[in-house]
Amino acid sequence: MLLSKSTEYGIRATLYLTSLKQEGYVSIRDISDELDISFHFLTKIFQKLTQADLLQSFRGPRGGVALARPADQITLLDLVTAIDGPALFTECVLGLPGCGERKPCPLHEAWGPERDNLKALFENATLASMAADLETFDLRLKILHL
Repeated sequence: MLLSKSTEYGIRATLYLTSLKQEGYVSIRDISDELDISFHFLTKIFQKLTQADLLQSFRGPRGGVALARPADQITLLDLVTAIDGPALFTECVLGLPGCGERKPCPLHEAWGPERDNLKALFENATLASMAADLETFDLRLKILHL
């Protein structure tokens, strides 16, 4: 997969948070339990999202996390770059330094347009639009345990 496990979990968790449609803070423990994500791993992901001003957190017995701004103002691109940085949208798909027009990798010509399409998709997908799709189309955020 192109996205790191941290980014996958961050997207799933913030989307879950958005889908709750509740005011106030939601316990990180509740989110981790509901999505079957390690509490400590999720806490580290949420720290990055808080530092990027996408989430706000509150410590204590009634603490947890909440979106720092409306869900229609947080894009998938915001989440990906907050957790993993912009490399997915700027770097060589094979991880080769200096890949470019002068000395391209074997996938350079094909990856460039796909990378731009992916960036456009992520720029246009908001937490609000994805949460609406979750409800409308009965989509899932959890791993199915068979």
